[in-house]
Amino acid sequence: MQVIDQLNRKVEIPSKPKRVISLVPSQTELLVDLGLEDRLVGVTKFCVHPSHLRKEKTIVGGTKDYRFETIDQLNPDLIIGNKEENDQEGIERLAEKYPVWLSDVYGLEDNNRMIRDLSAIFDVSDRGDSMIEMLNESFKKPEGNKGSAVYLIWKNPIMAAGQSTFINHMLGLAGFTNLVREMRYPELSESDLESINPDYLLLSSEPFPFKEKHIEYYQSILPQAKIRLIDGEMFSWYGSRLLKSREYFNTL
Repeated sequence: MQVIDQLNRKVEIPSKPKRVISLVPSQTELLVDLGLEDRLVGVTKFCVHPSHLRKEKTIVGGTKDYRFETIDQLNPDLIIGNKEENDQEGIERLAEKYPVWLSDVYGLEDNNRMIRDLSAIFDVSDRGDSMIEMLNESFKKPEGNKGSAVYLIWKNPIMAAGQSTFINHMLGLAGFTNLVREMRYPELSESDLESINPDYLLLSSEPFPFKEKHIEYYQSILPQAKIRLIDGEMFSWYGSRLLKSREYFNTL
């Protein structure tokens, strides 16, 4: 059958694919939560949820670098990726041999469409619709305003989540106003942080694993800011992980 992915690409896939490779950790978790774990034959080394998966499925590399020979041996009938998280050149190389379906997620509406489309591909639309209904209910009531924030994803160089990112959308849902006005993931200097002067500096657990030892450094730059270590999965993982995000936001 022919489907249209979130980049408006036409993708020819077999009905109910049975040998699936997922190149995005959050989408791997989504497939499992949709009851499709038995269809997965390959995952990335970063697909940590559920925890047993990497022991039971074949590792095909990371989200940016792929073991092409391993993928060929698995002979997938569908590869699922994402525009932002995966390497374009590698994806194009894979698409020459295999059906590759790509997501493009910047907010809840995109997330719900992804769930709906993947559920339809695997003929589990009832499960997908139920998940979407729970997500909509979870985020129906907005969080109260917590204050302004800068969300860091990397230490050296200092990099933050800017506009036109899924993280930016989630910051809003969590009650924060993102003061980084640049698009995507700009580099910031210490003086930039001082000038921005947010109420909160949020240090993400991924991709750079910020720890307690980093708080003192940033507190010296922003002595008045509240500096928090936060679970990056709750802000950057779309799919079924969002079912846990709202409760987490309430604790911040």
